[in-house]
Amino acid sequence: MTQNLKTKIMFFSGLSTKIDEEILSYLPTGYDLKLIKPDVSESDQADLVKDADFIISYRFNPVDSVIRSAKKCKLLQLLAAGYDSVNLGLLREMGIPCSNNGGANSWAVADHAVLLMLALFRRLLDSDNQTKLGNWHGNIDGTNTFEMAGKKVGILGMGNIGKKVAKRVQGFDATVQYSDMYPLEKKVNHELALDHVSMEELFSTSDILSCHSPLTKDTFHIVDGSRLRSMKSTSVLINTSRGPIVNETDLIKALENKIIAGAGLDVFESEPIDPSNKLLKMNNVVSTPHVAGTTWDTWSRRAKFAFENINRVLEGQEPSAVAKDFND
Repeated sequence: MTQNLKTKIMFFSGLSTKIDEEILSYLPTGYDLKLIKPDVSESDQADLVKDADFIISYRFNPVDSVIRSAKKCKLLQLLAAGYDSVNLGLLREMGIPCSNNGGANSWAVADHAVLLMLALFRRLLDSDNQTKLGNWHGNIDGTNTFEMAGKKVGILGMGNIGKKVAKRVQGFDATVQYSDMYPLEKKVNHELALDHVSMEELFSTSDILSCHSPLTKDTFHIVDGSRLRSMKSTSVLINTSRGPIVNETDLIKALENKIIAGAGLDVFESEPIDPSNKLLKMNNVVSTPHVAGTTWDTWSRRAKFAFENINRVLEGQEPSAVAKDFND
């Protein structure tokens, strides 16, 4: 790769020193990169980005006043997949494209989605708790645990992660159907053994419904009371995408009233989730703190993609994985 010796990168990082060092170990020679941590004042951040050619961020995004100072910036490169916390309207106004991580965490998220499915089907947390309490077999009575084999897994959003989830559950002998605004070609559906169905059929016939859509104006609260009520009473909902895709109030009602059997959630409408949230008190909910995409293995992929994307822009090409505005 070729680099301009004067190319300046500002890395807004909310990560640990160990992870910062891992990411920086992939920095190609010839770049001038400065690490900016959350304890740096906004005025100092604004001064630092004035000469920045590129900005990289993770768990610490520059605020609007800082972005407005980045008049030379050619790309805001996120190391995360989500971009709903970024002011894409302001970036567009300034002519600064924003790219996410290009699917670098898709393996990790797909693994986590399947983990949540199995944890619910096999009552993993309850079994662990009962065993530690000395209650051999505990609440497992032969009527309340299930296999993946033969079940129908519905995937809402067939992107990088959705495809990997499909491949994983097929390894458990489940069948896969999906709904997406932009379905795959029929040939690809056939090759991957996928059925594209309507949204109505997806919700009403899936034994497991797993959400893998980005948060947009079209997907906000796409899982609402009406759709939850159309699901099987034995079905479970998995969400490892974005919390606001699911109407949390409606989900709580559906779980309380046994409209669906359970939920596996890595994301919530408000994060960090309030400890008093009813979802955290339910024994048919498995919850994790938005960590589906966070594994040691992802950092090398995130870093490599980010620096390759920066180099792509330097060479006059369009950046990859450009985020679309929530309001488009």
